[in-house]
Amino acid sequence: MSKKPTILITDDEKSIRSALREILEFENYNILEAENGEECLGIVASEPVDLVMLDIKMKGMDGMEVLENIKETRKDLPVIMISGHGTIKIAVEATKSGAFDFLEKPPDLNRLLISIRNALKSSDLIRENRQIRTQLHGQTDLIGNSAPIEKIKKLIDKVAPSSSRVLITGENGTGKELVARAIHNNSNRASKKFVDVNCAAIPAELLESELFGHEKGAFTGASDRRIGKFEQADGGTLFLDEIGDMTLESQAKVLRALQENQIVRVGGNERIKVDVRILSATNKDLHSEIDEGNFREDLFHRLNVIPIHLPPLRERREDISLLATWFLKRLSDKEIVFAGKSFSDEALEELRKQDWPGNIRELQNSIERLALLSQDDEIMKSDVQKQITNRKKTKDLLDNLIDETDSFHEYKEEAERIFLLKKLEKYDWNVSATADAIDIQRSHIYNKMKKYDIER
Repeated sequence: MSKKPTILITDDEKSIRSALREILEFENYNILEAENGEECLGIVASEPVDLVMLDIKMKGMDGMEVLENIKETRKDLPVIMISGHGTIKIAVEATKSGAFDFLEKPPDLNRLLISIRNALKSSDLIRENRQIRTQLHGQTDLIGNSAPIEKIKKLIDKVAPSSSRVLITGENGTGKELVARAIHNNSNRASKKFVDVNCAAIPAELLESELFGHEKGAFTGASDRRIGKFEQADGGTLFLDEIGDMTLESQAKVLRALQENQIVRVGGNERIKVDVRILSATNKDLHSEIDEGNFREDLFHRLNVIPIHLPPLRERREDISLLATWFLKRLSDKEIVFAGKSFSDEALEELRKQDWPGNIRELQNSIERLALLSQDDEIMKSDVQKQITNRKKTKDLLDNLIDETDSFHEYKEEAERIFLLKKLEKYDWNVSATADAIDIQRSHIYNKMKKYDIER
C-alpha cells in the first residue's frame, strides 16, 4: 500500500486552513498546518512533506521569502502559491522563484485538485530522473560540508535553472566535470543530453570535425556524414573540458558558433541552428593565457558569465574524512570490498594531514588501494602511512630518473615498469584483474613482466 502524500498548508487565516484541510483530507491526503512562515520552514526541515500550499500575504515573513528559503534547502519540493490579491505580476514572480503554480483565493476546487496531482506527479518524476541519471552517470552531488563547498552548492542551485554559460576553474582532480553534470542535472535541460568534449585529448586538426561534424568527402577518410557535438547536444548541455588547451583557430570557430547560435559542418554550406547551453572548464589561468596571446579575450568573456572556482583538497581538509568514507562505501556497495570495512579515527586524521596534489581523484585511488590491500576490517593509521611512503618512493624514483637520463625511451620503459609493478601489487598479483583494470590483454602483461624481470 503506497504512502499518503503529505501536504503542508501555510496560511495565517485559520478558516482558510480548515477549509483546505477538509477538502484535502477527503481526497485522502495527509495534512499538516502552519500559521506563519517561520513555522512552515521548521516543519519542512523536520517532517517528510511532499507539497506545500503557501499564502503570499502573511504577517512577518511573507510567502515569497518563505518560497526562496524552501528552494534553497529542498529545491525539488513543489510549492503552490495562493493569494487573495492575485495579479499577473505576482504570479509571474512566484513561478520565476520556483513555485509550481499560483492559485487565487478562493481556489476553484477542480483547478486546486488538478494542480496538486500534477505537482506531486512532477516531484515523483524529478526524483526518478535523478535516480536514473545517478545510475547512468554516477554520483553528481558534491561531497563535503566545508564553507567553500557549501557556497558552490548554493551557486549551482542558483545558476542551474538558467541558460547562463558557466566557466569552472580549478586544479586537476578537483571535480570540475562533477560540477558541470550537477548543473545540467538540476537544469531545465536535464531531460536532454549532456555531451562532454575533452579539448586537450583531441588533436587540433580533428577538433573542428568533433565539435561541428563533417560532410561526406569533406577530407580524406570522411566516408560518411558525421554529426558533431554541438548538434548532438541540441536542446541540452555541451561541456567543453580543458577549454584552455584549444587552439586559437578552434577558439575563433567556437566563438562564432556562440555568437550566432548556429554551426556549419566541415565541408558543408548549410547553417544549422543549435540550442545549446555551454559549460566549460580549465585548470589554466586564462587571464595569463590571454596576456600571453594563447586565449581569445572575447571568447573568455562569452564563456565566463558565471565563474565557479573549485578549491584544491588541501584547502578543504575538513571534507577529506567525509570523502574517504563515501568512497569506501561505494566500493562496498559495488561488492569490491567487504561491506564492514571502515577507517579508524587515526587513519582518517592521517588522510587529512596529506596535501593530495592530485586532489579528489588521487584520494579516490588511494582509498581503493587501502581498501583492497589492508589486511583487517578496519583500515589503520599504519596502513595509510605505508601507502604514503610507497607513493613518495614511486615519485622519488621517477624524479630521480628524470635527473639521471636524457633518453626519452629509457625513461618511458622505466616508468612503464614502475606502473606495472604498482598495479600488480594493487591487485595482489592477480594478472587477470590487473589486465582488466588497466585495459590490456593478459598476454601483454606476461610479456612486460618477462621484459622487465618483474617477479612477485
